Amino acid sequence: QVQLVESGGELVQPGGSLRLSCAASGRAFRLYALGWFRQAPGKDGVLVAGISRNSGRTDYADSGKGRFTIARDNDESTVSLQMNNLKPEDTARYYCAADPRDSGSRSTQGWDYWGQGTQVTVSS
Repeated sequence: QVQLVESGGELVQPGGSLRLSCAASGRAFRLYALGWFRQAPGKDGVLVAGISRNSGRTDYADSGKGRFTIARDNDESTVSLQMNNLKPEDTARYYCAADPRDSGSRSTQGWDYWGQGTQVTVSS
């Protein structure tokens, strides 16, 4: 199993940047694919970005392409999401997730482990 704890969410103005971090504890961190999902009030959770076990494959939702970057540090057992040029529609609770199968799933159903989330609010 792996335990995930997110940090870095806050209130930011449109056009600003944030870097979310997720620290993992537990064994075999490097064997999990990792992802960031977000959920806005009244909406389903959606994948924002995912990264495979060895960082050889990344996947981004169209909404974040060119603005968001996911990265992992297997030695430190962390995964980050750098978000630039933030927009009000990026407002959501952001969750870190782990998939032991490295399936590349974009569905929340494909991810086994979840953090508690961190709130990102983009507003002037």
